Amino acid sequence: MGHKLRGPLLEGESVRLEPLAARHAADLAAAAEEERDTYAFTWVPRADEVAGYIEAQLERASTGRLAPYAQVSRATGRAVGATAYWEPRCWHTDDRLDAVEVGFTWLARSAQGTGVNAEAKLLLFRHAFEVWGVSRVDLKTDARNSRSRAAIESVGARFEGVLRNWSRSWAPGEEDRLRDSAIFSITEQEWPRCRERLEKRVAGFLTRPQARQS
Repeated sequence: MGHKLRGPLLEGESVRLEPLAARHAADLAAAAEEERDTYAFTWVPRADEVAGYIEAQLERASTGRLAPYAQVSRATGRAVGATAYWEPRCWHTDDRLDAVEVGFTWLARSAQGTGVNAEAKLLLFRHAFEVWGVSRVDLKTDARNSRSRAAIESVGARFEGVLRNWSRSWAPGEEDRLRDSAIFSITEQEWPRCRERLEKRVAGFLTRPQARQS
């Protein structure tokens, strides 16, 4: 059977990670239709696709392999993006979670660069390492996506290499192609230093007088 992911509500200062639900559809539809120039390699639904997107994510969640979240701005109470725990792996026993991926992440253009991503990652990583006791958290992105790679490195993950033809491409016009994926990770040994780095990064955003709120 293996471990089934069940993601709890995770609350920070600027973002609240709520288990994804149909009630988030209107907010996510608005968020997804902001400037889309940063989504070239990322799966982000159009407004009229959001209901189906949520349904598909909840179907994946029913298998226990995915725990999807809406990223909700604390300032406005609106959902400004999505993220998820994904691909639980159990190496010792079926009921002990040893590794998990954080993925399916996107943010509205107005929420990018505001600290929401950094705090969301802090909440997800902290729960994975300190509550579930995982040994490793993975992150991956299209190897061509320099913006995403920089964002992943900024939260303290280490680049491990590129796996060729690793997963489907989300780039426009590449629906039938596979992509090369850049793989990143944080291990349990690295987590204390990574946590300190992320906490300082989040605190820096929270103290900015001109910080944008979404």
